[in-house]
Amino acid sequence: MSPDLTFLLILGLRMAVAAAFVVTASFIAERSGPVIGALIATLPISAGPSYAFLALDHDASFIAQGALTSLPINAATTSLGLVYVLLAQRHNLAISFGSAAAVWIAIASFIASVHWSVWGGLALNAVAFAICTPLMHRYRHAKMPPVARRWYDVPFRASLVAVLVATVVTLSGRVGPSMSGILALFPAVFSSMMLILHPRIGGKATAAVIANSAWGLMGFGLAFVVLHFGAAYLGSAAGLSLALATCVIWNLMLWQVGRRLAAR
Repeated sequence: MSPDLTFLLILGLRMAVAAAFVVTASFIAERSGPVIGALIATLPISAGPSYAFLALDHDASFIAQGALTSLPINAATTSLGLVYVLLAQRHNLAISFGSAAAVWIAIASFIASVHWSVWGGLALNAVAFAICTPLMHRYRHAKMPPVARRWYDVPFRASLVAVLVATVVTLSGRVGPSMSGILALFPAVFSSMMLILHPRIGGKATAAVIANSAWGLMGFGLAFVVLHFGAAYLGSAAGLSLALATCVIWNLMLWQVGRRLAAR
């Protein structure tokens, strides 16, 4: 078998695995309401497979450096969420999602031009959360109507994340760890939820899912700090495992806190 054919087969397998993972998680999020949906959406169901495949092709220092750039990109995703939540209350999908995506691209472009440290990335996240979380808080509650799936739901979501994985894996050797870290954090899950749910259940209900994600994104950002140091000192496998554990434990903690507050 030729090297090119082997590469294409492996790439296709990686795309299929990542797409199946994201589609399954998205279906669970839709059935569970805005709070659980947000907790699932802020797990590394898109970035995780991208980083796992990067780790198969690159050494631990590459992964550690990529995580260093993914950390500030998390602030861009938080800002994307805020813009969408505010605009979706009164505007259609094109305006709400288009404006949010433009903000993410603008912030990501700025981040790509700066050499980031851990403290710099944490500071940017702290500023983003301090601004965005209070502004999204009032929009966290909305009635979630039943979602009637359409024939293109699965192909659309699968295609979106498959293209993301293919782009990250294919370009990683050319663009380096920093740009790979940015590409890996493209908000594929949030984007698919906005594009699919908004036309069906309305902007307010979709915005409620995104608004509930703010606290989960905090844990998501901390996971990249763990990944950076874990990969640098313990290797890629340990770093990725610890980062995943950080996200899961953080979101379980949020779920428990939410249950206690609801009980009161």
